[in-house]
Amino acid sequence: MKIFITGASGFVGGAAARHLAAKGHEIIAMSRSENSDAKIRALGGTPVRCDLENVSAEHMAGADAVIHSAAFVEAWGPKDAWHRFNVLGTQHMLDAARAASVKRFIHIGTEAAIVYGQDVRHADESYPLAPDSPFPYCATKAQAEMKVVRANGPGFETIVLRPRFIWGPGDQTLLPAIEAMVKAGKWAWIEHGKALTSTTHIDNLVHAIELALDHGTPGEAYFILDDGEVSMKDMIAGIAASKGLELPDKSIPSWVAGTIAAVSEPVWRILNLKGKPPLTRHEAMVLARDCTLRGDKACAGLAYAPIVTREQGLRQLKA
Repeated sequence: MKIFITGASGFVGGAAARHLAAKGHEIIAMSRSENSDAKIRALGGTPVRCDLENVSAEHMAGADAVIHSAAFVEAWGPKDAWHRFNVLGTQHMLDAARAASVKRFIHIGTEAAIVYGQDVRHADESYPLAPDSPFPYCATKAQAEMKVVRANGPGFETIVLRPRFIWGPGDQTLLPAIEAMVKAGKWAWIEHGKALTSTTHIDNLVHAIELALDHGTPGEAYFILDDGEVSMKDMIAGIAASKGLELPDKSIPSWVAGTIAAVSEPVWRILNLKGKPPLTRHEAMVLARDCTLRGDKACAGLAYAPIVTREQGLRQLKA
């Protein structure tokens, strides 16, 4: 199968590209730089120079499937960045894929699409999306998913996969951020890290992506999860331990974290300060709220089951 992948120089897209190329699929991947070209070739793919704003049918000519994993996931950035890349970028990808006669479009979504700041407990895919969430990442991922689902139709099948808390070898976001905060003496838990969360090991997500190439009901979304749930403290401390980091027990109440974030964000915007605020509203919310999900639908519709347990994954990271 010929597969066009976005985000192949990143965590999820790169893992998918490497795995699928090893399985004998022909991988072509969006690339925006020479550095990305080299990464994609090292994964076994062929780089195609384009981005989410200028991608066209010609860039993915002959592709049987698209795996769209590229997104703006940063905690901080220009005000229009989330809408520009997550919503408009996804629409550009859908338009180009349909024009290229791509048969199946796999969109890497997120549980954030249902979040507006509430605790989420044991939710399934019937839980309503949050396109008006006060958090730009959540709102734009919900809006993007809605576009993907609406685009489904005869000859152009769309599938949405929703992982939660993606982790594992190759992580370029979470572990580096934890390490930087610990070394700077800035690490603190929120409410002692007691919030419960579902998680998704990268190998489990890649397994689901492979299944979604020819399984699943078009036009549907599926949570892709590890077994069970875990506290934020146990999960993050376990990941940090793989780098030999011992996280301090310092903790602040959620209302304090929320206040710090609510004050910091406008100050950074108004003064146009470099870097990101010490804490964003989205970060404070994610660390303070439960987010546990159900994976029954993926088991039934995709024949999915986790291939790596959380305990196995943590042992692998330490090794």
